Amino acid sequence: MKSNSIFDEVETPAVLLDEARMMVNLRAMQDLADRHGVALRPHAKTHKSLEIGRRQTGLGASGVTVATVDEALVFLEGGFESITVARPVVSASKWDRLLAAANDRDAEVRVVADSKEGVRMAGERAAAQGKAVGLFLKIDVGLHRCGLPPEDPRVGELAGMIHDHADLVFRGILSHAGHVYGSKSRTEAAGVAEEERRTMVAVRDALLADGFPVPEVSVGATPAVLATECFEGITEIRPGNYVFLDLLPVRVGVARLADVALSVLATVISSNERYFVTDAGSKTLTSDTGVHGMTGNQGFGLAYPASAFMEPDCEMIVEKVSEEHGMVGRNGLDLAIGSKIRVVPVHSCPVANLARSYLVLTPDGLESWPVDAAGGSR
Repeated sequence: MKSNSIFDEVETPAVLLDEARMMVNLRAMQDLADRHGVALRPHAKTHKSLEIGRRQTGLGASGVTVATVDEALVFLEGGFESITVARPVVSASKWDRLLAAANDRDAEVRVVADSKEGVRMAGERAAAQGKAVGLFLKIDVGLHRCGLPPEDPRVGELAGMIHDHADLVFRGILSHAGHVYGSKSRTEAAGVAEEERRTMVAVRDALLADGFPVPEVSVGATPAVLATECFEGITEIRPGNYVFLDLLPVRVGVARLADVALSVLATVISSNERYFVTDAGSKTLTSDTGVHGMTGNQGFGLAYPASAFMEPDCEMIVEKVSEEHGMVGRNGLDLAIGSKIRVVPVHSCPVANLARSYLVLTPDGLESWPVDAAGGSR
């Protein structure tokens, strides 16, 4: 029997984006920022899309955040006027590419630093390119990735280096509480967020006591932002994942499954006693399950027949992935070869990065939007 589904003729695997759900997520985060009097500068590494970025700034976002210089170049060329690169840049060639593009478009660039080498490099290239650069000091609030420990004396030392440099502007302090994704409840996530806030306010106060103005105190991570109960002392939030959401914030308890706007459409290409085998493997779904490797009881995604998406009785788990195959536990269901399924991924950010386009579900049907900065890791 012909299903007459909108997905019947779609070649898979395909990354599906529910436009209506996405817009609800975008408006909710902008409303949260507006209510608490903080700037929203969303992290575009999640979606890597000029169209989505323009919708975010159209709703009131102050600019965008990116992870890499290549991402920054895409958004600069796309007409974005203010961009934060939230990873230290210590390569002269990367600085030159970034500043040349910013100069060409008279755009503002802000970058993080956490070392003398990084500050020196920023100052040298800013002077050489004739472009003033705003620098944030990255503070490690618990993820133990980039950043200076809050009580490290180098915080004041580096602030002084930036403040005294003719071509650098000290923008303030920036953090990312990525370890919040390891929280097991909204209450636990709220505790991480409050610890981050208190830590950042203490660093700000210490810098102010030393005579350094601190214009901005910027924090990130979607679960922490959604769970925050007090924004006192915070000037900017930089969530990224909120645009799509996925099983990680659902597991933390700061989002519902019904809020997730991104899924993967796949086809059952084979089956056996244990699994439906689909054409969406790790090159589509990714094998990345977040910084804590939390597959939990959700495997590499929750799968549903396309005709029964998110119906609890039809839920299956993507238990294994290889490069081009996804093994979905049958869970008592009987799907025909050629059937379409939809998978809610564990982690939507790498799924988007692996794609080259979004298949967008709109009120008028299906549209294709490019993932403009896909694959940009430099």
